[in-house]
Amino acid sequence: MATIYVTGHRNPDTDSIASAIGYAELRRRLDPNNDYVPVRLGDTNPQTDWLLERSGAPEPRFLAHVLVRACDVMHTEFPVIGQDEPIRQAGIALSRAELELVPVVDDAGALSGVVTERALARRYVRESRHTSTLRDAPTSVHAIVEVLDGELLAGDDELLDGRVWVHAMDVATPSGISDGDVVVVGNRDDSQKLAIDLGAAMLVLSNDARPSDEVLELARMREVAVAVSPLDSYVSGRMITLAAPCRALMEPDPLSITTEFLLADVAEQVRESHYGAAVVVDANRRPVGLVTRADLVSPMRRRVILVDHAEQAQSVAGVDQAEIVEILDHHHIGSIETRVPVTATFDPVGSTATLVVERFRQNGMEPSRSTATMLLGAALSDTVILNSATTTERDRAVVQYLERVLAVDASELGREMFEATSDVSELSADQIVSRDAKQYQVSSGHTICIAQIEVVGDALLERKDELLEAMRKARESRDLELYALMVTDVLTKGTELLVVGDTATVARSFGVEPHDSQIELPGVMSRKKEVAPKLLAAL
Repeated sequence: MATIYVTGHRNPDTDSIASAIGYAELRRRLDPNNDYVPVRLGDTNPQTDWLLERSGAPEPRFLAHVLVRACDVMHTEFPVIGQDEPIRQAGIALSRAELELVPVVDDAGALSGVVTERALARRYVRESRHTSTLRDAPTSVHAIVEVLDGELLAGDDELLDGRVWVHAMDVATPSGISDGDVVVVGNRDDSQKLAIDLGAAMLVLSNDARPSDEVLELARMREVAVAVSPLDSYVSGRMITLAAPCRALMEPDPLSITTEFLLADVAEQVRESHYGAAVVVDANRRPVGLVTRADLVSPMRRRVILVDHAEQAQSVAGVDQAEIVEILDHHHIGSIETRVPVTATFDPVGSTATLVVERFRQNGMEPSRSTATMLLGAALSDTVILNSATTTERDRAVVQYLERVLAVDASELGREMFEATSDVSELSADQIVSRDAKQYQVSSGHTICIAQIEVVGDALLERKDELLEAMRKARESRDLELYALMVTDVLTKGTELLVVGDTATVARSFGVEPHDSQIELPGVMSRKKEVAPKLLAAL
């Protein structure tokens, strides 16, 4: 099941949030094989908060970006081995999983290192004529017996760090066996006794040979461990070195990342690593995934549906690297580009919520009560209770339909919503000019920003100088050609436009005179239909 994010624009308004919630619900019901998740790209405004509480709908979770993360490409099925387990188990795990490394964990399950193919090769496939040794990998008697699938007849579970011998010579031949060594012998009493006499710490009898009572008693007296192996002498000797604990051969500081790590940020390190992978760990450093070199080749892009916008500057960070599944919008066709053809709707209605409700009805479905409440509030918000110039008969039909579904008075709900959230006296000027701000690309290649706030009465304009200063700072910090703020009164049905930039050009586009960075626009309520098109054309 793939995750597909349904997202509105940055600085989300009520229509953006409600449309994401509504369209995600519809798509989940139409396509249960995928998980459609509504998300937001910024903090919700007071009006949306009011509607979320009124409807009981959960607030969409915040999505910072849609860049590819480690968790989007990582393998979740892979071997993990304990640091005290025999290195042989790590080798078997590597072979079966066809990987170049296996994570090693401590007793708590936290990552402590990795065993790599290179480490195994350096230890077991090397040009050396020296006797095998456990000096760099002290190994317990128990581990040796276990890897041999043998039987311990005498001795305690001690750590051994001597050399490993296969004694096949006549007892009269000088031997290099010394204190602490492990000696593999056959069914020859004299060889067994010699090894004990020379100070061997452990005696391994191959081919299921059984020691005599005399040899066993001598071993016990000298505190020598004795084990019986079902394997031949050569294989037994090789298996003893494979009983070494993983902690002795592991690389203790492997490349590790978290699930949210950006793939682009770790790609170079993965490519340069000799084992070609990064271990993905959780908050407790427990391995939860592997990212390998193969995962860097054409990684699966994150998938998104865009609602209520089609401008890249308004969309989620990384949208240019994502797979856009669909666009559902009621604005102009923006700067978003797709790699392949997608279903894209740009329909001139008052709100995206109208388009969402229409799709519910076209599919013979009815939104849940909480979603229906959100969509009704969004339609009323974007059309300013059906008074905006963008309002169409389709918007009115949708509002009437939702009135019947919810058994509410839409006009009363709209007035209550606007009146409850129009008081911005406690907000800072920076918050006011940025909370519903949209950026647009103009033909000159520059960017402009148009913000809008709905109010009841003219109290906010008493803070005009404060608002203009906040707009100047925002314009400079974002390198904008122009910053405009629509102060729209929902009762008088008009807008006072505050402008930082080329105020004269903006005023001429409306055929009026500016008054100290302020332009009076009676009857103007729509950013999308009445303000943005004029500014984009003029600039």
